[in-house]
Amino acid sequence: MALGSKKGPAAAPDCIPMTPASFAAISAIFTVGGLIGALAAGPFTSRRGRRLSMQATAVFYLVGSIIETFASSVPVMVIARFLTGIGAGASTVIVPLYISEVAPPTKRGFFGAFTQISINVGILFTQTLGYFMSHDSAWRWIFATGVIVALAQGFGLLLVPESPSWTANVKGDVAHARRDLQRIRGKHSNVDEEVEAWGAGDGKPPGEREHLLAGEDSGPAEAGAGLLSPSSSAPRSQKAHLGFVQVVRDPLYRPAIIAVVGIMFAQQLCGINSIIMYSVSLLKDLLPISSAVLTIIISVINLGTTIASSPLPDRLGRKTCLLASIIGQGSSSLALALSIMFGFKILSAIAVLLFVAFFALGLGPVPFIMASELVGPEAVGATQSWALGASYIATFLVAYLFPIVNEALNNTLGGAGWVYFIFAGFALLSAVFITRNVPETKGKRDADEVWGRARRAD
Repeated sequence: MALGSKKGPAAAPDCIPMTPASFAAISAIFTVGGLIGALAAGPFTSRRGRRLSMQATAVFYLVGSIIETFASSVPVMVIARFLTGIGAGASTVIVPLYISEVAPPTKRGFFGAFTQISINVGILFTQTLGYFMSHDSAWRWIFATGVIVALAQGFGLLLVPESPSWTANVKGDVAHARRDLQRIRGKHSNVDEEVEAWGAGDGKPPGEREHLLAGEDSGPAEAGAGLLSPSSSAPRSQKAHLGFVQVVRDPLYRPAIIAVVGIMFAQQLCGINSIIMYSVSLLKDLLPISSAVLTIIISVINLGTTIASSPLPDRLGRKTCLLASIIGQGSSSLALALSIMFGFKILSAIAVLLFVAFFALGLGPVPFIMASELVGPEAVGATQSWALGASYIATFLVAYLFPIVNEALNNTLGGAGWVYFIFAGFALLSAVFITRNVPETKGKRDADEVWGRARRAD
């Protein structure tokens, strides 16, 4: 290895001795940091903007990755993982918001899928590095790649404009927001409809507005009235941004909070993490390859199906994709439970692959874009924090309870596979919840239209 005989960066020790308890602490603290980052990111990004918030996550990634790279003890590694966890949790709140606000309205589902695609790319990249570099002190260079990624993110964000929606609705600078939106869409694109959707004025210079009004086929009285029309009036007063507690207390936003929290719990309670954890043991007897390679293959399938499914939320609708995903995963769980019980290994393998594919169809990408479509700009940060906070809690519960419940059921009932009946049951409950509590957002102009149509349908 470079940089000295069998030594990592700055001659750090090859190995950090760990007990099972210390290894569990290092693994779990990342989730704790993620939960804190997710809860704090909503209010911060609402007040300070999306770009500054993403730059802050780059700082957490950078500092945490540097400490991970040179760590020589368990406590130091715990601190490092906590910092990178904060960055990861905050990113899962901020990045989907930014994407949904800069993506073309008719393509929000497609671009929203890139959050999940990016997560899958990161997982695949890390697993591949782990396959080749999990020896001696080479593992430190895996963490060192995080330093490179954090630096690239920080410099790249210098070129990224602020979210035009945030600039218009929070700062009240509609003219600046319009210029940023025009830059994103291209100088020849018509952005009038999107700007109008902000409801804060058209953002055009006064001279240009008066010129357009003068060119209309109307008399002086009508032109004067036009200058006072809602479409050309000064920006309306901005709504105060709601905090984490305020948004759930407000009955106007409470249905959206219930919807996004339910979606995030469904994402985990349908069993995707249990499938990822258990898939290697299910497939290793069928394929003559190592567990590490199997893990990479499963990640490739997850990434490929996510990319292939990315146009579907805009074509079929968000709710349709969620329901198809949940029903598919529930059916796969049922097939997996039966195939394990009766020893049909090939059916078990097919069920695992189908489960991963159905997850990529809806429950993987869609939850990240729902918060920005179910509430207005004044509540979107807090709502996204509720959503991702629920996701981290549900992830922890499944990761912690799955092996315990699985072993208890196997010992009590005999054999294996019983736990997947529970996941199939959760899928059924999740489908009922989505049907009753989550409105379709495809093609809706804003949150008022989403919930207005839902109420009329009731």
